[in-house]
Amino acid sequence: MIQFKHLFFITIIHLICTSIYSQKDYSEVIPGTNIHIDMVFVNGRTFQMTSADANNISNSQVTLHDFWIGKHEITFEQFSIFQNRSKDNEVSISKLTNFKADAVSRPTPPYEDMSFGMGTTGGFPAVSMTQQAALRYCKWLYLKTGNFYRLPTEAEWEYACSEGGKKDKPTNLDKMAWFYDNSYEKFQKVGQKEPNSWGIYDMLGNVAEWTLDKFEVNYHELIGAEATNPWLPPTAKYAHTVRGGSYDDDEKNCSCSVRIKSSPRWQRRDPQIPKSIWWNTDAPFVGFRVVRPAQQPSHEEIMAFFEQAIKD
Repeated sequence: MIQFKHLFFITIIHLICTSIYSQKDYSEVIPGTNIHIDMVFVNGRTFQMTSADANNISNSQVTLHDFWIGKHEITFEQFSIFQNRSKDNEVSISKLTNFKADAVSRPTPPYEDMSFGMGTTGGFPAVSMTQQAALRYCKWLYLKTGNFYRLPTEAEWEYACSEGGKKDKPTNLDKMAWFYDNSYEKFQKVGQKEPNSWGIYDMLGNVAEWTLDKFEVNYHELIGAEATNPWLPPTAKYAHTVRGGSYDDDEKNCSCSVRIKSSPRWQRRDPQIPKSIWWNTDAPFVGFRVVRPAQQPSHEEIMAFFEQAIKD
């Protein structure tokens, strides 16, 4: 009987701990739809953030607070509710944001198929949007849900990709990433390869991903040898940092430390003058995933953040 009681209490404790842990990961259902976004909880700590630029070998000790990150890249189905007013509705679960569907700034109709025939239904990553468009999606998602979503900072992205700084890329990239050698020269549906050990899919390859930071060659010098939750705010439309590599990249560029600078060339075929704030007509290799900080700022601070972060 004593052994049974002991086993019983061990089982109860295990169930409680399992329940607490499972509550950390969650699915955000977009109000008024059956579309959801799966989020993975990440425990923040201090790690060594590195640079893969052979001309600028450097690193910083970075401390991050806890956050959630998207299990997958945002898909066309998730993005299209924001993109198309006819798919949106007045439903919001936030008491602070006073959501009005007709008051939302939405992407202009694209000039062509932004996926270039690679796929827009069934779980393909949304692509070709500018960083501003990705941030406006995050703002819309906050107004709908009341939870503060944004793009990951460079530090958050690298931390989640490298599993806390443990490794720059898997030993067998083919099992975890779509890149030039195995992608058939197109992006694939999210979640088809193996996740990293934290349960996050497609951080390397498939499509490269927007981060929140302004691109600076001397990033580590600017954030310093030690930094907490670093972010280099934008000062203009260009340039921002993209991470992870894509289906069109060689294996060497699909790593957690490689940094890519966004370019006006990504809008070369855009006929609009001035160029669209929404679309990069020549960047079907770029998408994004969202982050939610565990400690949410006030509504006023969140709105001020979007005012600062979005540079058209």
